[in-house]
Amino acid sequence: MFYRASLQAAAALASLSLLAGCGLLSDSGSEENQKITVGTTSSPSTLDPAAAWDGSWELMRNIYQTLMSFPTGSTSPEPDAADTCTFTDATSMAYRCTLKKNLKFSNGEKLDAQAVKYSIDRVVDIHFKGGPAGLLGSLDRIETKGDDTVIFHLNKSDATFPFILATPAMSLVAPGDYPKDKIRDDGKVTGSGPYLLDSYEAGVSAGLTKNPDYKGFANRKNNAVTIKYFEKSAQMVAALKAKEIDATYRGLTAEEVVGLEDKKEGNDGLQIIETTGADIRFLVFNPKDPAASKPAVRKAIAHVVDRDALVAKVYRGTAEPLYSMIPKGISGHTTSFFDTFGDPNVKKAKELLTEAGITEPVKMTFWYTTDRYGSSTQPEFEELERQLEDSGLFDITLESAPWKTFQEGFTQGQYPVFGRGWFPDFPDPDNFIAPFVGEESVTGTPYRNKEITQQLIPATRQESDRGAVSRQFERAQQILVEDVRLLPLWQGKLYVASGEDIGGGERALDPQTVMQMWELYRKASW
Repeated sequence: MFYRASLQAAAALASLSLLAGCGLLSDSGSEENQKITVGTTSSPSTLDPAAAWDGSWELMRNIYQTLMSFPTGSTSPEPDAADTCTFTDATSMAYRCTLKKNLKFSNGEKLDAQAVKYSIDRVVDIHFKGGPAGLLGSLDRIETKGDDTVIFHLNKSDATFPFILATPAMSLVAPGDYPKDKIRDDGKVTGSGPYLLDSYEAGVSAGLTKNPDYKGFANRKNNAVTIKYFEKSAQMVAALKAKEIDATYRGLTAEEVVGLEDKKEGNDGLQIIETTGADIRFLVFNPKDPAASKPAVRKAIAHVVDRDALVAKVYRGTAEPLYSMIPKGISGHTTSFFDTFGDPNVKKAKELLTEAGITEPVKMTFWYTTDRYGSSTQPEFEELERQLEDSGLFDITLESAPWKTFQEGFTQGQYPVFGRGWFPDFPDPDNFIAPFVGEESVTGTPYRNKEITQQLIPATRQESDRGAVSRQFERAQQILVEDVRLLPLWQGKLYVASGEDIGGGERALDPQTVMQMWELYRKASW
């Protein structure tokens, strides 16, 4: 929402300033004060975009540039290093970008069409295990024309391609400093983003300073940012209260959020800003398991699970119930699971099981990971166990494993039911449906549904107007409800905690839930 002061108010403010005998400082304050320190528990796993499909994007968004990006407040990709980008055909199979003039990397190399081609080709060529090459499945080849034009030829219609180009995985790198066939691992960065990486110590800190040669959409409201990485969120909160950092991002527990919201002693001078997140949590049912393979069992669980109680007891209001795989805030979102199953109803669940000939409590094992989604994961699954067993219809055993072991287990089909989370690659409904269906589902369990994979998704990817594909995604969500192979549980909220003298927190998170450090500034004082 934008606010416009009236001429009278502006005149009055000017008069007040004159009467006070001094000028009002701007919101951005004086130059020397614009150094911000931010704490997070999300440390990068790599500095090379060709290897990054994880939280490393948070740093990369601030030190690299992409052809497209998401300006503050926008969920549609817009040009960044590019001057213009557009599909050149009606079937969304050729995407042309013209670069801004006189772009260069921090080492002085030209950022031209050849550098763009090099940067994105190496993502595919290196094909780093667990890296972002999978995002480029629709890319056939890259053509350059002169120094300023790049044409991406696709092997199939893909209207989401501009969104993919806007991900930090497609960051542009200087060819002279990044090997074509391997990951750069010297702890340094050569980019063209809003900031230069002046210093970096893995797991400890990153020092950013304003890039004087940057030409892009970011309106930098500070001169420098220091990012401090914490192993434990409690350490981060203590640093905030001690004024050793100015703001926090990613890693606050529900208890810490609630504690910071309480204006008790120790929280003086602090504020917390809440925004709707796009990260989701859900259960995955393995169709090879004797119990989980039965539709009646899956639907009975959908009837019993009480999302309101789960969110209230475990997440204390820092998350909200989710009734669709597409979260609120993303076009195409529905409440299809609530529309079908309604409020928790043990009686209906029992009727479904009885009709299927199931009269004894269903024994099932639920798996979760111990070190990926935060400390609340265990109590979340304990609450799910309580709800299901209190119904008298289920006998649940809980098992857990560290992420590496957990990932190996679910990809090998070892787990009957397991919990997964999803942080979006880009803010489009496609990214909340397509990754979970087909032979190569990211859940590790193939989900074969020809209507979704062969009709609905291909049809939506031919439509460059992403607002015109809601009907297909509504149908896809209804299919997911009918199958209950995936059961959405909750959608996260995002929190930025900071000192009251820090502004911009409400604008700092982009649609990929990545912190845009340039939005933070120290408020002026009289």
